[in-house]
Amino acid sequence: MGTSLQNRTTYQRRREIEQFGSAQLKAYQLERLNELLSTIMSSNQFYQTKLGNLKLPLESLDALSDQPLTTKDELLTNSGFSANLSFPPDQYSRFHRTSGTKGRPMIVLDTNEDWQWWLEGWQYVLDAAEFDSDDRVVMAFSFGPFIGFWSAFDAAVERGAMVAPTGAMSTLARLELISSLQATVIFCTPSYAIHMAQVGTENEFDFQSTAVKKIVVAGEPGGSIDSIRGQIERSWHAKVVDHSGATEVGPWGYSDPAGRGIYVNQAQFYPEFLSIETGQLAGDGELSELVLTTLGRTGSPVVRYRTGDLVVPTWQDDQPCNFVLLKGGVLGRTDDMMIIRGVNVFPTSVEQILREFPEISEYRMTAFKVSSMDQLKIEIEDELNDPERVKKELELRLGFRVEVQCVPADSLPRFEAKGKRFVDNR
Repeated sequence: MGTSLQNRTTYQRRREIEQFGSAQLKAYQLERLNELLSTIMSSNQFYQTKLGNLKLPLESLDALSDQPLTTKDELLTNSGFSANLSFPPDQYSRFHRTSGTKGRPMIVLDTNEDWQWWLEGWQYVLDAAEFDSDDRVVMAFSFGPFIGFWSAFDAAVERGAMVAPTGAMSTLARLELISSLQATVIFCTPSYAIHMAQVGTENEFDFQSTAVKKIVVAGEPGGSIDSIRGQIERSWHAKVVDHSGATEVGPWGYSDPAGRGIYVNQAQFYPEFLSIETGQLAGDGELSELVLTTLGRTGSPVVRYRTGDLVVPTWQDDQPCNFVLLKGGVLGRTDDMMIIRGVNVFPTSVEQILREFPEISEYRMTAFKVSSMDQLKIEIEDELNDPERVKKELELRLGFRVEVQCVPADSLPRFEAKGKRFVDNR
């Protein structure tokens, strides 16, 4: 096991912070938050304007809840650069861009110091994957300007592992590389892990003969959804490790070893939760929108940022990790929620059911309105060509009728990065 003394020391420090009691963790976060705010309030015009009445140092974390929330729309500018830059662009060394899935892409910059903060956050993800310098890693992405690919790459390199980028390789070429390199870890989206498994099966790829032990997934819900995680693990004979992050926020979440969901990395982020029902701060077990404040990243900070991620938080003491746990990981997006016949429905809830049918190779959900009512149609590629059994299960589990139809094999799109299986035509 090729782990240096320095790495072992920092590993132990991460475990110590995870086990902080509530008062100790709040004190640690408050100190880091005051350091961040004292820096950005002297140089960041966006937050100078937004938090102009803020008196520093804050005496408690509760004082932050009196400040306004930050939204993604506020960060968008005509120049394309995010509005929350603390310094002139020439002081930054890292250029990345949001995916633009819900609008035009936004350019986000990081300084060298901020990039190190990213890599420190990633170490918690790698710890959850029991990652070591002896690992051999395949990055199953085409890269481009999306930050998750590059931060994962650099974090794995910093651990001393051999890391193989795969650029514009075909899926079959990536599978051959995984085999020939004897890769032990794969980084990809849940969608692409499933797609690689399907392509491998079609080409008689021997998954049991590979050295793959872990598949680290991110970019979309799935890694913490039982049916999706189970499908990937059965196909690859490997453990799935979930991770959550965002270009404008950072690598904020990592997998619970028991598969219950995702921990918020409270060493690097201060989380708050807004109740979907009341809009006020939420309690334990309440469906909420995740709000995050960075406790680092002074060049592109976010304070009380509305992530749009739907989560169910739970706080627990006397556990190996005392950070807040999000049951089931990210359940969906606030703007994807549908109300069908009075029932709140999220695309991930539907996907959980669809992935329990092994004969369904791909699907697409389309939301639309009839009069003022939300409706849902689902197209499936089904080896059995039997949509009725799927329809019955959906109606039983969801409590309302859903239109389900079979489409020809390979007619629906496949995805390497974030899957776009939910089409919102409302």
